Amino acid sequence: MYSNFNCEKFEGIKAIETAPGTSFFLRTLKFAVLIISKFICCIYEFRKLFNKIIKMSQFSHELISNFTLLWILFGLVIFVILLFIRAPYGKHYNIKWGPEINNKLGWIVMEMPALLICPLTYLSIVDDIFRFESFFIVLWVLHYFNRTIIYPLKIKTKNKKMPILIAASAIFFNLINGLINGYFLSLINIYDYNLVIIGFFIFLLGGFINIQSDDILINLRRENQKYFIPRGGLFNYVSSPNYFGEIMEWFGFFVMTLNLGTFSFFIWTFVNLVPRAISNHKWYIEKFNDYPKERKILIPKIF
Repeated sequence: MYSNFNCEKFEGIKAIETAPGTSFFLRTLKFAVLIISKFICCIYEFRKLFNKIIKMSQFSHELISNFTLLWILFGLVIFVILLFIRAPYGKHYNIKWGPEINNKLGWIVMEMPALLICPLTYLSIVDDIFRFESFFIVLWVLHYFNRTIIYPLKIKTKNKKMPILIAASAIFFNLINGLINGYFLSLINIYDYNLVIIGFFIFLLGGFINIQSDDILINLRRENQKYFIPRGGLFNYVSSPNYFGEIMEWFGFFVMTLNLGTFSFFIWTFVNLVPRAISNHKWYIEKFNDYPKERKILIPKIF
């Protein structure tokens, strides 16, 4: 797709004159073509840069795989640490963690690398973007468009802050995770479509649980910023169904793709969210005397 591509050809679009009386539709179409052409040029330039870095660094598949294994081991170390230290955002906000950033802005900034880096890495490697495996990139983008754009706009966190350290840590993770998954997704060739179907339904169910639970939490908030006991959906059974749903999502994603990159992401999702769910459960019990005793932490009826 990219071998004979020339960004300079698209520069002529800017010079196209819009005749007096041109319809709004045509002006909008021209604007859309400009945006799409710029996006394609961005991919093209990123592809050239990526290939140049690969050649200069002499990265091999074995080296990237070994790095990913170390990344997974590092995640397991972080898991142990998070069992004892609560990340200071949301319910567990702590002013002692240094300089802060607006909560909504923080969400957008720290999730944006995940939205961009994985698909750009993938598109910079593959020659045929219309291969079936590009379907997984579409799912990735849909998830992170919700997480990066829609979710921050919905949350009712007026004047709420998060430590810059948290945002910076998330940016670092999303950069590494995006590069790893973009690379490994570019390599896969699907042979077992039964697993794709099974994984896809797990991914969809997890996404539904995640979004529904987030919406329940968002709708609980009031202008006074007080917390309430969430009810409805899987909140009737566990304290953090939003985390349960997200873990399901990335487990389903791994089942669909069966590669080291998506496995590492599933492990890191587990590493980050399970300790967080435990902390949330303890927080609810400490905060509310009437908190339902039958609720589990993360998995209905089990844990």
